[in-house]
Amino acid sequence: MNDRTPSSAGGPHESSETRRGWLQAILVYRQPRVLSMVFLGFSAGLPFYLVFQTLSAWLRQEGIERSTIGMLSWVGLAYTFKFLWAPVVDRVPLPFLTRWLGRRRSWMLLAQAGIGLCILNMSWSQPSAGVLPIAMWALLLAFSAATQDIAIDAWRIESAAVDLQGAMAAAYQIGYRVALITASAGAFTVAENFGWHVSYGTMAALVGVGVITTLLVREPEVNLRRFDVLSEERVVAWLDRNAHLPQWMRSSGAWFVGAVVCPLIDFFSRYGLGLGLLIFGFMSTYRLTEYTMGPMANPFYIDQGYTLTEIARVVKVYGLGASLIGVVLAGVLIARLGLVRSLIIGSVMIMISNLGFSLLATHGEPTLFGLGFVNVIDNFAQAIHGTSLIAFLSSLTSPKYTATQYALFSSLYTMPGKLFFEGTSGFVVEAIDYPLFFIYTASLSLPALLMLWWLVRRRVFEQSPSGTAGTQGVRGDERGATT
Repeated sequence: MNDRTPSSAGGPHESSETRRGWLQAILVYRQPRVLSMVFLGFSAGLPFYLVFQTLSAWLRQEGIERSTIGMLSWVGLAYTFKFLWAPVVDRVPLPFLTRWLGRRRSWMLLAQAGIGLCILNMSWSQPSAGVLPIAMWALLLAFSAATQDIAIDAWRIESAAVDLQGAMAAAYQIGYRVALITASAGAFTVAENFGWHVSYGTMAALVGVGVITTLLVREPEVNLRRFDVLSEERVVAWLDRNAHLPQWMRSSGAWFVGAVVCPLIDFFSRYGLGLGLLIFGFMSTYRLTEYTMGPMANPFYIDQGYTLTEIARVVKVYGLGASLIGVVLAGVLIARLGLVRSLIIGSVMIMISNLGFSLLATHGEPTLFGLGFVNVIDNFAQAIHGTSLIAFLSSLTSPKYTATQYALFSSLYTMPGKLFFEGTSGFVVEAIDYPLFFIYTASLSLPALLMLWWLVRRRVFEQSPSGTAGTQGVRGDERGATT
């Protein structure tokens, strides 16, 4: 991948053209479908913290053990494995709803109904009487939210031309991060004043934002190119070999071969088995620090003596507000410094932020300045860290399999962290306490940095799926900066 930045020389005419280009880029956000992505992004982001950090704070206040809280984070595996039921959302019509709303909006509405029902039932739960009921509702909530993500992503891709996809993705990110603030700082503030039951009940009511948006937006026209995968040579061969199977089994198998097997074969044919596995190793370890530290963040704040109001104001409002700036900064860094340096900066910053949490854990009395300072660094780090990885994953996709390969990459890179590190984080804290725990989480970024060094030596960042250097890297940077 080309890691150099072009020169910025140009005369007055070029400067005028540049200003007009920026104005047109800004005005694109006035388009109805782009604006609708803000509200759909809010709908997608609202459930996320309600099954992770916000829920962990509630459970810790109820006296639930940290090891149990850590294991409950496994409900988030629904987000990781959503590609398994994506074909159902993509192709199976819903009785009555599909005829009324269309294929995409019908699944969006069904998922939103499930989200609202689950959050409402969680608001009625009593964790101190047993965590099993709230765990079951959290699992169903994660499943419903992941299903909504599948439908919203499909609606976004099919609703706008290629030149609008960047604006659609950016609008989605804005709504998503506003929802994160709402489901954390907003939920904490309501809980501090009225209790957790009212807090989760309020979040259930806010699901109506997504429902109203789904009812108001238009269903996109069917894009028949989605079914081109059925004409793949391997798919045709598989169908010929399995002509004796029932039709539904042949259809499901054809989809799996075309959507999963073919993209993987294409990837390994371009990079080879050894280098391909090294790339998978890098993407699977790059965010281990975030996955391991995440479930223990709110229990740490509470154990340190911070109130819900302080957490809401300092951690959630200021911290997540900083992440919005961090996303913009990440795009600038990738454009100016290149992807390799941005990946390194993201890893180094995430290590520094976790070492800062370790220092905060050794401080005798909780200080709002220390809490705010470490959280601003952490949110900046996570924004750069995550956006750089998105750009890298995007750069690996082949134009023939852009959507399917990215879906597989984005699912595969989360599995090790969520399966082996996220759920066991509570046990590690119980064994070594917070100061050493955050040193441990910081060290989890070292394997990815070593693999990144090896990938640079193998010149992976100078390649593109078409085999030419640099061009795909630029496109990947642009996608990463907007998403």
